[in-house]
Order: sequence, then C-alpha cells, then structure tokens
Amino acid sequence: MTADGEGVVSHAGAELLREVAQFSGLTAAWDAALLGTYKALPIHFPGRVLCDIAVAIADGADSISDLQVLRDHPQLFGPVASTPTAWRVLDRVSEAHLPLLRRGRALARKAAWAAGAGPDLSEELCLDIDATIVIAHSDKQTAEPTWKKTFGHHPLLCFLDRPEVSSGEALSGILRPGGAGSNTAQDHMLVLDLALESLPEEARPSKDSPGGPRLLVRCDAAGATHDFADHCRTLGVAFSFGFRVTQEVRDAVVDLDADEWWEAIDTDEGDLRDGAWAAEVTEILDLEAWPKGSRVVVRRERPHPGAQLSLFDLVEGFRHTAFIFAPPREDDTIAIGIDHLELRHRRHARVEDRIRQGKAAGLHNFPCKETAENNAWLELVLTAADLVCWSKLLCFHDEPELARCEIASFRYRILHMAARLTRSGRVTSLRLDRTWSWAKQLALAFSRLRTAFA
Repeated sequence: MTADGEGVVSHAGAELLREVAQFSGLTAAWDAALLGTYKALPIHFPGRVLCDIAVAIADGADSISDLQVLRDHPQLFGPVASTPTAWRVLDRVSEAHLPLLRRGRALARKAAWAAGAGPDLSEELCLDIDATIVIAHSDKQTAEPTWKKTFGHHPLLCFLDRPEVSSGEALSGILRPGGAGSNTAQDHMLVLDLALESLPEEARPSKDSPGGPRLLVRCDAAGATHDFADHCRTLGVAFSFGFRVTQEVRDAVVDLDADEWWEAIDTDEGDLRDGAWAAEVTEILDLEAWPKGSRVVVRRERPHPGAQLSLFDLVEGFRHTAFIFAPPREDDTIAIGIDHLELRHRRHARVEDRIRQGKAAGLHNFPCKETAENNAWLELVLTAADLVCWSKLLCFHDEPELARCEIASFRYRILHMAARLTRSGRVTSLRLDRTWSWAKQLALAFSRLRTAFA
C-alpha cells in the first residue's frame, strides 16, 4: 500500500451543484449583493464563497469549517476560501443584505425553471408551511427555551411541493427565537409573502385573475388563524389548514349518518385507504369568522400504534382530525370530492420529509453566535435544498433511483463520487470511476446541465 496516487479526487459530484449555482446566475447575483461592502476587489468573491458553503452543506457540512471538503481538492474546485475568509463573508450579511440574497435566489429560481426545472403551471402549486425546533448546545442570540422543554431556535419554513422528484423547493424561512409561538399569524404571513416573492412572476397568484396560476397554502392547525386565512384570501391563494377538534366539531361528528362518510383514498387514481373515512361538517358549524366559502372536513381512522387519542376518540373507537379549506376567491367553487380534498390536505405531511432532509443538510445546527450570521446560514441551507432539487429536475428526471432518493443516498451515489483528473493537450478531463454504478448518469448529468443553460 502506497500513498503516491496522483490526480485522484473525491466529491466529484459536488462540482455539478457548483455549476448549477453558476449557470443559474446565483453566484453573480450574490456577488452583486455584497461587493459594495468591500473597499477593493476581494481575492475570493462573496457570491462564490456563499455558493461554496451552500454546496458544502448539501455535501454534508454542518459548520463553516467543513468548507474544507472543497478546499482539499483545489485541482477540481479551484481556489476555495479559507474558514476565516468564509466567516468574514457571513459577517457582511447584515439584515439589510438578506433581501438581496433572497432576490438572488429568486432570480436563480427563474433561470432554473426556464432551463427546464419548472413545474407545470397549469396544475395547482402546493406551498407547505411548518416550523421545527433546532436545538442549540451553547449560548446564542435568540436561543431560548422551547415549548418542548429544550433550548434553541424555532424557525418557520415554506417549501414548494415537487412530488415528481419526491422533494421540495425551499422557498422561504425565518429564524425565530426558541420561545416563538406555534400559531403566530404574523410569522406565517411573513413566510408566505417571502415565498411568493421567491417565485417567478408567472407563477405568482393574482386575486383579480381567475385564469392565473393556482396556489394552495397548506399547514397544520398552528397556521389555522383568522388573520392568516384572511391574508391568503387577500393574496388570492387557496388554503387548507389543520382544524382543532372542538366540542362543536365532536357534536357534529356524532350527528353524522353512516352514509355521509366517504372512504378515504390513497392515490389520485382512487385506490382506497384501508380503515379511514372523511365527512364534511360545514353546515353544522359556525364559520362566520372565517373567509366566505370556507369548509370543514373531519377525518376518522382506526388508531395506529402510538396514536394520541382523546377521551372522545376512545369512546368512538376512532382517531379524529379535521381541516378547514377555502378557494382563493369568494365566488370560486371546488369541483373535486371530499375524498380527494382529504387526500390533498393529507399530503401536507410531506413537509416533514422536507424538514427531515433539511436537518440532514445543515438545518439541525445554527453554527454562529450572532443572529445575523445564523440568518445567512439559514439562507444557505435553503439554497442547498434548491440546488439539489434543481439538479435532480434538470439532470436525473428519467432516473427514478436518483431523482427520488433522499439526500443521504444522493450524496453517496452522486456527490461523493471518486474520479481522476488528467491533462492532455491543454485539456483537463474528469474521469469518473468506471466501476461506480452511477458514473454514466453523472457524466450525462454534466452534459444535460450545460445544454439546459446553453
């Protein structure tokens, strides 16, 4: 065994994400956002540094020092900023610069969608909002005791559901203190506004244009506030929120006849879900405080192991949940049945997968002491999720094993691939490991990416 190999590199697939950031214009947009904070031209431009951190996060980094994973391969990635330089760039992202970073992400999203990563705008776009606890293991600004009796932060996030790649685009997120409330209407309104600003113009809703894009905001009962519902109606987006099972709802459930329950379904093709039913109770409830056209559906199911049951559930023998929904405009009608409406709302649970994958890619830790730097880190975590999602949509759309795998598998199969760098006739070649099962797919991915942005 010898240690004299030459031109050998690992993490070759990470270069694909760097090219996504470059071709989509993200690197240039972030350069323009922060170059004004320098007195002279920097050696390492800020946009490149921030994009490299985002790529490192997708590659498995959970701190600034983990940027070393790219710096250790200068022959592949070129000059990469040192850890102190990366810290100084994060320090330059003040509260005034955050909107510029978000604007850069919006421009990159527009370019990526135009290159082929966009959704079908004739279909309904689902925006899922949810919060999560991020534990802090040291004293940091805005870190507080949480409602789960832990200590840390309580960020609120919004993802655009992209079921074609079993993933989501990270539209927006705000860093909140650990003690922030779960059902704070102002926070939900802010996250939704930021999410809509992150979408291209052609995908944003218009209250006065019924023929425009159809957007649905989904969240659990924490988002079911009158102010947030009114805000959705003002913006011209439909909503579907979890709804508390109050005594009024329980009384309505008891009054329902057996033939008023619909069998729940599992797929758009109508495959039934065993042991679950749904029924509408709108006419029995007082919904005067909600936007006109709001409707409430109750779902009952046989309890699964570990389900939290109320005394009412124990008596009835079923677990009951409910949700409230409304169209974007008062005079709109919803032409799908209760079973499909219930399925549409239940798919909000996929946001838990988005957050879980986010915590496997930088979201489980805010590494900085200052809030401003952690705000920048959150934007980089959201960017990492976007770069992975766009690369799947543009490069692996016909490879289900790669397009629909989670971030840990995507790293193992693509990002961490080994290769050799060779040089002949002034041409440098990246020669992927021919024995690796996904080498051909990555080689084709580079070609597809460059063609998409040509």
